[in-house]
Amino acid sequence: MKTFIVCGLLVLIPTLAAWAIDDEREVDRVKDAEVVMKEVLNIPDDIPQELLDKAECVIVLPSVKKGAFGVGASYGRGIMVCRSGQHYTGKWGAPALYALEGVSVGFQLGGQATDFVLLVMNPKGAQSLLYSKVKLGADASAAAGPKGRTAEGATDIVMNAEILSYSRSKGLFAGISLEGSTLRSDGSANEKLYGKKLTAKEIIREGKAGVPACASELVSLLDAKSPVNKSDPKSLE
Repeated sequence: MKTFIVCGLLVLIPTLAAWAIDDEREVDRVKDAEVVMKEVLNIPDDIPQELLDKAECVIVLPSVKKGAFGVGASYGRGIMVCRSGQHYTGKWGAPALYALEGVSVGFQLGGQATDFVLLVMNPKGAQSLLYSKVKLGADASAAAGPKGRTAEGATDIVMNAEILSYSRSKGLFAGISLEGSTLRSDGSANEKLYGKKLTAKEIIREGKAGVPACASELVSLLDAKSPVNKSDPKSLE
């Protein structure tokens, strides 16, 4: 009997170790997103403050590589953080983990590791991402985001796009089109991060998970940089 128990434990230990490694990966993903967001917001010619102030959610995808994309198989990984409250007017909340998929993105990257930051500019775009896989440009309108201290001269882009996207590679920061790519909630990763099965909607909209320790700095950064949602109140109804 003792031999059976010992053997069982020996079989179980590698499994537990694998789960621990997976958990560390998800925590690292959140921490990497915080580093990217902090660095991007410190770039002189960065995301216009007025756009960040009008965003309902922010998606950060650190170090996506061209080699990470295969035909419907592999993907880049990151997080989505949204403002809390029924109309996205509260403080920034807990992150849900997301995956970016799409062969077209790989060809745009030119083989370099690239960070992506996406702004979700209205509740319709946010709702789409919370409930299903979203194809950018089809299920949700998307555009390369304007950069600089103001968004002047890009009014049409800002008004018509539900999602604005930016990239940073080798120190170069620019708006980039991700049309044709897809975003989806990374369910298994969320389970590993929070220790239970949760949908993106339950994490972001229903508040069924508190902000994990690994995300506290990211959430604090967003609360400090953009504490108030300055979207047109009509667009939030």
